[in-house]
Amino acid sequence: MKNYDAVALGELLIDFTSDVSGSGGNTVFEANPGGAPCNVLAMLSKLHRKTAFIGRVGNDIFGRQLKEALETAGIEPLGLSFDDRVKTTLAFVKRTVDNDREFSFYRNPGADMMLSKEDVPLSLLKDTKLFHFGTLSMSSICSSEATESAVAKAREAGALISFDPNIRMNLWDDTDLLRSKVKFGLSVSDILKFSDNEILWYTGEEDFDKATGILKNETGAKLILLTLGKEGSLAYYKGLKVFSPAVPCDEVIDATGAGDCFLGCALDRVLEYGIDFLNEDILSELLSFANKAASIVIKRKGALLSMPEMVS
Repeated sequence: MKNYDAVALGELLIDFTSDVSGSGGNTVFEANPGGAPCNVLAMLSKLHRKTAFIGRVGNDIFGRQLKEALETAGIEPLGLSFDDRVKTTLAFVKRTVDNDREFSFYRNPGADMMLSKEDVPLSLLKDTKLFHFGTLSMSSICSSEATESAVAKAREAGALISFDPNIRMNLWDDTDLLRSKVKFGLSVSDILKFSDNEILWYTGEEDFDKATGILKNETGAKLILLTLGKEGSLAYYKGLKVFSPAVPCDEVIDATGAGDCFLGCALDRVLEYGIDFLNEDILSELLSFANKAASIVIKRKGALLSMPEMVS
């Protein structure tokens, strides 16, 4: 028996989300805790899953804020370490006219890039049912070694592996390196989650069935999830293709974290039923549930502390 439902490794940062103009007419930014792997854990914690995080932040005011945010979200910070030299990564998020987001990162380097293999507690990797990661933790040599080692240890211990590339192009000087890290994620994962623009970038294919076919040739993943923004979401599993429409939303406040919320809900259902025992009905309910949760997050600011509660 494993004590943890899910452990994630990766970036933990501050999302400075743009707000209405201040009294002087200047844009105001609100400091919201974020980072895709932790956002996923936050949703799982809301669904009463036991979670823990592995990552590195600066020993500064933002790093301490983030540790408090983990604890508030119900995520155990057992694998969180502090860097005395490198500051916490900051991301400034501006909402675009089509309700998407534009990111500016202050990460050259950021503390999350300094995570080493020695920082990773092996006890957590051996004690979790599921391990989740993305590409940002592989954008430096140091943290990439830590990530790849952690994945190997978690797989050896029998954990399910979940991968969301969460591609942020402006954090990669070398797109060939980014592509190689996505390929690594494909090669080791049981569950994949891509957005529509990510799968288009990676495969060059606009037809989602053909694009997913390309992914299937590179992965042993049993479940592939695609988020399609306002169109909805798709699941591919053992020859099945299931679609669920998005929940209509009159006003989008902040789309940051919506995909992470979606994935957290999906992983909860996988943990409940088992990766080998999904069917069309379960997948339809999984997508519908995840879409509904994501439709709530986009009406709130921030991500990590904005995940919705279950209503009984």
